[in-house]
Amino acid sequence: MPEQLVFTRFLNAHFAGPVDALLRAVHVKVVYPEAPISNAVAMEIIVGLLLIAYFVAVRASLSVDKPNGIAHSAEMVHEFVSGQAESIVGHGYEKFVGYLSVLLLFILVMNLLGLIPGLMSPTANPVVPLGIALVTFLYYHYHGIRSNGAGYIKQFLGPVWWLAPLMFIIEIVSHCARVLSLTVRLYANMFAGDLVTLAFFSLVPIGVPLVFLGLHLGVSIIQAYVFMLLSTIYLSLAVSHEH
Repeated sequence: MPEQLVFTRFLNAHFAGPVDALLRAVHVKVVYPEAPISNAVAMEIIVGLLLIAYFVAVRASLSVDKPNGIAHSAEMVHEFVSGQAESIVGHGYEKFVGYLSVLLLFILVMNLLGLIPGLMSPTANPVVPLGIALVTFLYYHYHGIRSNGAGYIKQFLGPVWWLAPLMFIIEIVSHCARVLSLTVRLYANMFAGDLVTLAFFSLVPIGVPLVFLGLHLGVSIIQAYVFMLLSTIYLSLAVSHEH
């Protein structure tokens, strides 16, 4: 039985049965039927609930005359992501701002969750960054096909027709490597940050760990931004009409 956080234990105590039934329905073998919900999934649920609450609060606080701090924070995030998307994607960037904003906030909150006692950063589990990377992979390919139609295949063939078969294989490997790159970069940095912080907390519980908590905060922000930035670049390349 894996170690469970308090919230994970609560979810398994109340929802283990339905989750087991759902997993069996899709032919997924449940290793621990009494605890099918992992810590990473439980933390993602917390993050999802926090973001829903945040968006509801933003919607409720929208005011032209008296915007509050929550509205200002949402505006700052929107302007920041919009600026990045406009400079990288260019024309038509507006339709991608929603996804990129949620991507940035979702990863950032997951990264920061490890700073709260009794919780953990789900991005320190490789399955979570992999899932986000795969969704981003499908997202930019979908918009690449939507933007270019059948001509999207030209991006995989290169400018020289007789090298097209070789270029196609190289491009497929390259795009798969993007998923690996996004996954490993986020996972490795967050796992290392959590490990170092826990190590110093166990050795010197007062004073010194605060430095590493600050480092964890900085790494969390940077890695969320880098993931969003790379996703924007991949999206820009996919929707580009210059072949």
